[in-house]
Amino acid sequence: MENKTNSSVYPLAMTAVMAAVMAAAAPFSIAIGPIPLSLCTFVIYLTAYVLGWKRGTAATLVYVLMGAVGLPVFSNFGAGLAKVLGPTGGYILGYLPLALIAGLAVERFPRNRQAQFAGLVLGTGVLYAFGTAWYCFQAKAGLGPALMACVVPFLPGDLIKIAGAMALGPVIRDRLARAGFHPQN
Repeated sequence: MENKTNSSVYPLAMTAVMAAVMAAAAPFSIAIGPIPLSLCTFVIYLTAYVLGWKRGTAATLVYVLMGAVGLPVFSNFGAGLAKVLGPTGGYILGYLPLALIAGLAVERFPRNRQAQFAGLVLGTGVLYAFGTAWYCFQAKAGLGPALMACVVPFLPGDLIKIAGAMALGPVIRDRLARAGFHPQN
């Protein structure tokens, strides 16, 4: 009998599980100006540890596609292509480079906490840049006001989420590795 961790089904199942965790966490959000505060970024940070960059980005893409086709998985149970293409949609699409960059940092530097931190911060910066540029375009807002409404209020919370993911992520990753699951499989 084949071990579940050596099967091709197990990594796919873990990818689906992390997409489902994103879908379960993101709708519960707090409105802070035009951009809601959700736990989706925290789950994406954890996904980098659990799945690495390839499967983590795939899980994030599955999450985005679930919402784009109408499942209420975005903040405040939002859904649909109009949400993705609306003023805050750049942040939703910005989850993809966040997952990729964070996952690359975790995979390339599995024991270097400073490099992981830098990767999570860089990924978040790209998320902010993409989302803010899209917001400015869609809402016809200037960069200064957009930064004050869409980035500055989120900096402390995202640093806390990064710290939490950096504390939990390696523990989860190590336990999964001991169980025979490696994200690059």
